[in-house]
This record gives sequence, C-alpha cells and structure tokens, in this order.
Amino acid sequence: MPRTAETASYKFNHTMIRVKDPQVSLKFYTEILGMDLVTKNEFDSFTLYFLAYDHGQGTTPENRFNREGILELTHNHGTESDPNFHGYASGNSDPGRGFGHIAISVDDIEKACARFESLGVRFQKKLTDGKMKNIAFILDPDGYWVEIVPGSLEPSISA
Repeated sequence: MPRTAETASYKFNHTMIRVKDPQVSLKFYTEILGMDLVTKNEFDSFTLYFLAYDHGQGTTPENRFNREGILELTHNHGTESDPNFHGYASGNSDPGRGFGHIAISVDDIEKACARFESLGVRFQKKLTDGKMKNIAFILDPDGYWVEIVPGSLEPSISA
C-alpha cells in the first residue's frame, strides 16, 4: 500500500533492547560495531542509552527523534551486580516467539567477520556455516543476535 499524505512524514526511529551491564554493552556497540552514543537519559530506576551511526544525519541529542536507525539500550539499575539475574530473553531461545535480531550492513563482510573473530566476538553463525554464505550472526553481551549483512549483493550469474 502506498504512503498517504497522513503517513508521508513517518520514519522508523528506534528499537529498544534491555541490557544487563551498560558498560559492557556500550563497549560492544561503540568499539566493536562502531556506533556513536547519541544521548543518555538517567531516571531513578533505569537509564536509556541511544546509539546510532552518523552518516550525515548527526548524532546530537536534539535530533534523536528526527532521524532513523537508532538503537536504544535500556538498563534497569542493579541488574549488572545481581548474581541471580540471568539476562534477558533474546527471542531466539524459543524460535517463533517474538524478537529475532537487529542487522548491521557492512562494506566487506569477510573483513568485518575476520575483525569480529580477532576481537573475540561470539558467533551464532559464521559465514561458512549453513547454506546462506553471505550473512553472519554475532552475539552481543546479552545474547542478542546481530545479523551482519553485506551492503550490497552481487547478482547471481547463471550459465
């Protein structure tokens, strides 16, 4: 269905996932995946961290709601030091029951996966696993799946 005048200005703004330890998760998303911390909002019992890639859209707190592709990490205070806390459900332990993954596109998927491997990132699926050799899945510190996809796919050449 085409956009209507009423929905023409709508944008997909962000997705939120809960994290156990914000310092560990922030390191993963900023240092491993290269995202920028746009803003941090602290409340009495939780803190929100908004991350994004700055591809000319800007990553200032003022434009957070006026752009697309933001990841919100929500930290409920105390989970990082609670020995009885076992993490959040990633949605993949019981397939078909909700959230599955986020996806990041990269220019050179082989190079990106080699870098992830050298940094000790856990893989759910390497490029060499399974039938789909053009995607990989890595795991963030809370076990959420992050699909790594090529920025473009070469068209198949048939004989």
